[in-house]
Formats: sequence, C-alpha cells, structure tokens
Amino acid sequence: MAKKHAEGYLSGKEARRISKENRRITNALEKKRKRKNVPESEYITQMHNPENAVEFDNLHTYFYTDAGIVKSVDGVSFDVPIGKTVGVVGESGCGKSVTSLSLMQLVQRPHGQIVGGEIRLNMGDKAYEISKVPQEAMQHIRGNTVSMIFQEPMTSLNPVFRIGAQVDEVIALHDGEGKSKEEIKSRTVELLEMVGIANAEGVYKMFPHELSGGMRQRVMIAMALACSPRVIIADEPTTALDVTIQAQILDLLRQLKDKINSSIMLITHDLGVIAEMADYVVVMYAGRVVEKGTAEDIFYHPAHPYTIGLMASKPVVGKQVDELYSIPGKVPNPINMPNYCYFKDRCEMCVEGCNGDYPCEVQLSPTHFVSCYRYYDKKEGGEA
Repeated sequence: MAKKHAEGYLSGKEARRISKENRRITNALEKKRKRKNVPESEYITQMHNPENAVEFDNLHTYFYTDAGIVKSVDGVSFDVPIGKTVGVVGESGCGKSVTSLSLMQLVQRPHGQIVGGEIRLNMGDKAYEISKVPQEAMQHIRGNTVSMIFQEPMTSLNPVFRIGAQVDEVIALHDGEGKSKEEIKSRTVELLEMVGIANAEGVYKMFPHELSGGMRQRVMIAMALACSPRVIIADEPTTALDVTIQAQILDLLRQLKDKINSSIMLITHDLGVIAEMADYVVVMYAGRVVEKGTAEDIFYHPAHPYTIGLMASKPVVGKQVDELYSIPGKVPNPINMPNYCYFKDRCEMCVEGCNGDYPCEVQLSPTHFVSCYRYYDKKEGGEA
C-alpha cells in the first residue's frame, strides 16, 4: 500500500527539481537587472493619464521558493492620481506591501522578481517604467521622488545610530549638494518639528530605543518627507500606535500631503483609517484587485462579496450586535492557485457562473470596478 503523505508534501527529488528551475529563471532575470550603463531610452515611457503620479498596469511580482512559485502580486492594475490618497486594503498576505515594494524596487532579490506588467512613475517632465529602471538610477528616485514610511519603526531605524545622524544621511544623500553640515542639521531639526516633535533638538541627539513608538513613527515620517517626494507610500503607518497618536499622525500626513502636493498610497487593515484618509480605495485579495473605486463607492455601495464581508466585520457606533461577522474559511495556498475565482471557496453569494474561470473586471460606474460573476448580466446588458 502506497504511503499517504500530508497535503503540500514535497519529495527531495521534486524539491531539487523546483530549486534548479527557479535558479534558471532568477539567474536570467538577474542578468537582465544587473546590466551596466543602461540608456535612459530603455526605461522612459508615457503616462496613460498625465494626471496620475503612478500607474500600476497588470503588475506580476513572484517569489521563487523551494516549494514552488508564490504569485504575490498577480495582475494588479490601479492608478494613484496626483495630490490624492489611494487606500489599499485586504487581509495579511494579499500582496499590499509587495505591490508597494515593487514600486520602490525593494522586493527581496533574487527570489523575488517583477516578472510582468508595468509601473509607470510620473517624474514631471517625463515618465519612467520602474521595472526596467537600473539600480544606479533607482538610487536617485528612492527617497527623492518616491519615499516610504515603513511598517515597523523599531526595525526600520538603526539602533546604533542617533536619530539626527539617520535623518541627516537621507538629506545629505538626496538633497545635500552644496549644503554644509550645519545646514543639513537645521533642516533635520525643522523636519522633526514639522512632524510634531516638541523637543526636536533633544531628540536629534537620542537613540531610537529612547523614544516611544509614536515618536519613532514621527521620525520615520520626517525621513520619508525629507526631500518633498511626489509619492509617499505609507505602509501601515499607525498600526503600533494608540488611538490618539494615530489620529495625530493621520492628521499630520494629510496636512503634509497638501503642503507639498504629493500623492499617498496608504496600505492598512483599518477601514476606519481608510474612511478618514482615502479618496480612492483598492481592495486586494490573494494577490489580485477584486474591487476598486472612490471611497464613497466602496463604503456605501460595496459590490464584491469579500468587500461586503469586510464592511460587515467592522463595529458600527450606536448599533448593538451579539457578535461581529467573520468571513468563513481561509485564504487559499498561494503556491498553486486555482483558475477559478480565488474567493469562491469562502463566498456565501455564489451564482451559477462562479464555476467558470477567474472573473474579469466589470465596470459598475465611471469610477467603480469589480471582478465578480454576480455583475456579468450588467456587462452583457451594455452597462459596463
């Protein structure tokens, strides 16, 4: 009788085969990435809409693991308009952070690779296709044009350097030409004051462990805003903070965005934060965008069963319930994703068409899009 193995079991032979195949693919991609003296003409492009700061177009970012290929971002398309805030929501592991790291070219290589699609970045007088930008040019874009407020400030700040030295370094690297040490220091102190740190001169000389979580998060925001970037990626900027500090940080982000007219890509689990901050909302599930629209579309007219489930699972002020709704089931294994709708096995609103391939995007209104078979009749009726 054949021995029955647990689900997901890989024999040594199969693991070696996968590993060898992965090496072959990643070596070819790395060879392309590591080319020197790449002419600008290779990565210059046109924005589809010049009013957008960033355009993600059918982006695919994969991780080549020993167990198989993890399609973390699997055909994601959405825009970040200039001067607006776009909220990206979804449960852990749905590809939110990997989408933003792809824009920064910070996906962990060689295992993580952008394998398809485009990320068009508006530089003002021209546009770059980020997935083709070489490392040397990317050094000038990162921190200057696009900056990121990372998820966990304690691990993002270097514990052995003082706060001042870490913010000074950002300014010296990207905006320090012709500036003396004193000018860079005064700019750092000014930034620390701008993010609401009262004792800026004192904090300048402190180490990260001497500050509270809220203060460290403010330092991270100061570093991100040091060069007045066109796009700010805020990856869960308020997760570790208490509610009052959270409100202050969000208020601060909103004010600073208006002050330097930049765009914010806000990644969070918190629907309350999205409701308060975002102009547009993108809902992701298992590496794909299942619904996108204005904040009003998503909050008042949620269309995808997953979005409806998310909305039902948040507490409502003044409404008493015995227990909050919880979406049944769990996210599918990211290695061997099925060809049908990824949410089908957890969905309580399935229709006949759900047995088919992955649903394509249906337009419900000029700003509202959803990938769900429940709206196919509208598509056929000419409303999409």
